[in-house]
Amino acid sequence: MSLYGEYDNQNIFAKIIRGEAPCYKVYEDEDVLAFLDLFPQSYGHTLVIPKRAAARNILEIDPENLGKVTAAVQKLARVIAEELEPAGVQIAQFNGAPAGQTVFHLHVHIIPRYDGEALGIHASAKADEDVLKALQARIQRRLGL
Repeated sequence: MSLYGEYDNQNIFAKIIRGEAPCYKVYEDEDVLAFLDLFPQSYGHTLVIPKRAAARNILEIDPENLGKVTAAVQKLARVIAEELEPAGVQIAQFNGAPAGQTVFHLHVHIIPRYDGEALGIHASAKADEDVLKALQARIQRRLGL
């Protein structure tokens, strides 16, 4: 998939927004949805997406919706850092397949980084559902949900 193209409203994130596909939601408001990555690079890997912008990447989203996503990323990164106490937090956003993008709906990765972990942009193993459910509860509790 190239950097430019038509938005596919059947992508997995669009389906999650519409409630047609499940997710481990940790945060939602009128404009933004955040959920745990099923193939996490690290414990606590969270994805933040716009709900009201059919944007494939950062080049296509309007500034107002981008600002809402960015504010949610900051809020969630703080919560994740406080709750999970990683050594660092990586914020990543990819645009186009050659840059590492695999789902063509704008999304931002919040990836807690722990000492001794190797850096990478893609994970190969699916997370255990019980681990995701417990983590979802921890983050939601920290957010007061």
